[in-house]
Amino acid sequence: MASILVRNLDEKIVKRLKENAKQHGRSLQGEVKEILTNGAKMSLTEMHQMLQEWNKRWGKRKFSDSTEMIREDRDR
Repeated sequence: MASILVRNLDEKIVKRLKENAKQHGRSLQGEVKEILTNGAKMSLTEMHQMLQEWNKRWGKRKFSDSTEMIREDRDR
């Protein structure tokens, strides 16, 4: 996994992050990691492009309904 060093953060920001971390039951590092993870999620445009690519690749294929197979497997 990669590491990131952030320099020159205002003390008020660090204090607020620590308070938020405490409220969420996380460490400061855990809080910052959660914020960065959520901030790096796919945008709606990126998601739309990905779905279009999947549709081009798989759109005309027919997939069988696996419901019966799953039920049979659960009944074993």
